[in-house]
Amino acid sequence: MRIEVLPEAEEVARRAASVVAAQARRAAAERGRFCLALSGGTTPWRMLRILAGETLPWESVHLFQVDERVAPDGDPDRNWTHIREALVDRVTIPGPNLHPMPVGAQDLEVGASSYARELELVTGRPAVLDLVHLGLGADGHTASLVPGDPVLGLSSADVGLSRPYGGHVRMTLTYPALDRARLLVWVVTGAEKARALASLRASDPSVPAGRVRSEGALVLADADAAAQPGPTRP
Repeated sequence: MRIEVLPEAEEVARRAASVVAAQARRAAAERGRFCLALSGGTTPWRMLRILAGETLPWESVHLFQVDERVAPDGDPDRNWTHIREALVDRVTIPGPNLHPMPVGAQDLEVGASSYARELELVTGRPAVLDLVHLGLGADGHTASLVPGDPVLGLSSADVGLSRPYGGHVRMTLTYPALDRARLLVWVVTGAEKARALASLRASDPSVPAGRVRSEGALVLADADAAAQPGPTRP
């Protein structure tokens, strides 16, 4: 795991956008497409607005989600609402290349299975995403892999459902899908994330984030998040 500490969240957002842009150009040149999975968060929304200003082969970009709350289309609690506003509405990504999680499905289990198949159709079997952007909660969760949830133990599927967390059931990529990604990029800002970041850096398996593959991952953190060494305990 490589860690870069930048002074402020704005610089983290700019550095993250630069990393994503470089990986997009490389993947499009080498494989003809760039498959990106996005998480949510205030700094990531800024990252996406900066990314929208880059000259990229947008026609080769496939946009997936790491996780999503079960809420209506356009709901401000939906990550896709913010992804659309910050990036999709500002660039020209072909409609078939946009892959929001089907959290409006009548049967969410079927929806999760359908999304796993969609991943495989685009990225191969087993699914291998080019870049997965991850956030980090103060409780050590990442994606919607939250402490104590049965979805943490799901190893037979790339997409699963969490129990209600923060008021919503959520659809999420699972550890197997995250661990196969060519590159994992963590974006971590804010003093409230300091203990969780210490646990992530230590690959502490007692917190969900600590169980994600660390080899080759890149952590972009601001000074506040990187300030405190104490571990997180669920």
